[in-house]
Amino acid sequence: MLFSGNDKKQDKKKLFETEVMDFKDIVAPASIEVAQNYVHLEEKFSKTFFVYSYPRYLSMGWIAPIINMEVPFDLSFFFHPIETGVVLKQLRKSVTEVQSEIIERQEKGLIRDPALETAFQDLEDLRDRLQTAQEKMFKFGLYITIYVDAKEDLEKWETSLRSVLESRLIYIQPALLQQKEGLLSCFPYNSDLLEIHNTLNTTPLSSLFPFISFDLSSNEGILFGLNKHNNSLVLFDRFSLENANMVIFAKSGSGKSYAVKLEILRSLMLGTECIIIDPENEYKVLAESVSGSFFKISLSSDTHINPFDLPALVEGDDPEDIIRSNVINLVGLMRIMLGGLSPEEDAIMDRALMETYAAKDITPSSDPAKWKQNTPIMSDLESVLETMQGGESLLERLRKFTKGTYASFFNTQSTIDMNKQLVVFGIRDMEDQLRPIAMFIVMRHIWNTIRASLKKRILVIDEAWWMMKEADGASFLYGICKRARKYWLGVTTITQDVSDFISSEYGKPIITNSSIQLLLKQSPASIDLVQKTFNLTDQEKYLLLEVPVGEGIFFAGQKHVAIAVVASYTEDQIITTSPEEIIKIKEAKQRVDEEAGLL
Repeated sequence: MLFSGNDKKQDKKKLFETEVMDFKDIVAPASIEVAQNYVHLEEKFSKTFFVYSYPRYLSMGWIAPIINMEVPFDLSFFFHPIETGVVLKQLRKSVTEVQSEIIERQEKGLIRDPALETAFQDLEDLRDRLQTAQEKMFKFGLYITIYVDAKEDLEKWETSLRSVLESRLIYIQPALLQQKEGLLSCFPYNSDLLEIHNTLNTTPLSSLFPFISFDLSSNEGILFGLNKHNNSLVLFDRFSLENANMVIFAKSGSGKSYAVKLEILRSLMLGTECIIIDPENEYKVLAESVSGSFFKISLSSDTHINPFDLPALVEGDDPEDIIRSNVINLVGLMRIMLGGLSPEEDAIMDRALMETYAAKDITPSSDPAKWKQNTPIMSDLESVLETMQGGESLLERLRKFTKGTYASFFNTQSTIDMNKQLVVFGIRDMEDQLRPIAMFIVMRHIWNTIRASLKKRILVIDEAWWMMKEADGASFLYGICKRARKYWLGVTTITQDVSDFISSEYGKPIITNSSIQLLLKQSPASIDLVQKTFNLTDQEKYLLLEVPVGEGIFFAGQKHVAIAVVASYTEDQIITTSPEEIIKIKEAKQRVDEEAGLL
């Protein structure tokens, strides 16, 4: 056959256009060596084993220790159903043989053989369940392929695998001269190339389900972190429990604020409103990033909250109950502000507060629509006390908040508008001696807002031990935690001072009224108290002493798992509290601004 010049040119062109490398060449290992008892895959060594013997009984979860081994592996199950009719014929024959042997031993006067009698009973029970369709029979193959970096490690992990299984009377063998078939059988090809089977019925096969460690994955909710037991996702909706309250205990720098910010950021994406009491202004960047509100609470701030504010009435509210409840809470606030009240002063203050509201026409019989415009302030209470006998001491102490240094914050009407999805109250710049008072006033204002409208909300109280220092503050916080469920509210209480929190008479009830608890790294000084409070095992106790930042134990109802809090790069840039990371972010932002200015 003769070829023209054009044909030769076209052949060269086709040869030039032929792909030298395709996708299979990219994903395939550079070299594969198949040996007698292992396969060398580029830089990895693999070895395949099969199970050839099982005990009479298999306990649930017997395969869990293998699942949790710290070595990469593939596990393959192959189920080959067997016709029930065929099995029943074989069982009938087996039952006849065993029964004949038992009768023969009896005729010869031999002592009874328990093994034979047990086998006979098992066969009869299996026949009954097969005939009534309670069980089915399968030929079952179980293959395990482990992967290691060095050939010497194969023997070490084989010994570990054998010890785990043989302690349960389950025996394995390596697939000698069939390592290639074993490796392919463990790949997701659905090909049983080894064909080494045991005959098992449904009951023992049900014990093979591998993932039995606690998991907190659901179809709704947010991602809290990774389950350290099995690397599954901790996806959970806190509002799905009997209450949505949460407590977080951890030492400083263990990642508690980071975890809370992450939850808030993800909850906001699902439409949940979030309110935060922030003692260190850690949540300011988060509020700015999501177009929320950040209110600076300090003596020099333009942000004010009037302690005398009343909640808006909703359907079913009794005006008399609203006023009385508010007066009771204000008496508690006055105890904190004035350094305690004697029983006589308590009664005087209660009467003075009622008269202060009445002087502004706020009574059970007045129009609630006009309450807001008539709300009294601290100086109105001062005027009432001036007319009351026995109120001289109260009056002197109160003037510090009406005419003294603190008047600019405490003696004014409210200037706060809580209409954003995220609202943060920063109290870092409030003086230490006033911080418990400020937290109490802020909490009362928040509670009035929550009662006014029913929405899904999360209230975060960081460094809650400040509230727990005063009995009235602790009591008010406990009351919110107890009533939160009725208002679709989840209260998150965070503290690093565990002993101060739990030593309060309201500390333990707040924990018991919280369906979710998150324990991160603990200090040796407080770990025994934490162990006793949360009924931890010794293993969990030592875990909390040794875990890295951002890891701990997550309790949700009756379940608890070891958790690692994880964030995406973008989330981390918004919520990080590391000073080093914050400085880097600021420097990067400054460079971007400078480059934009040059352009």
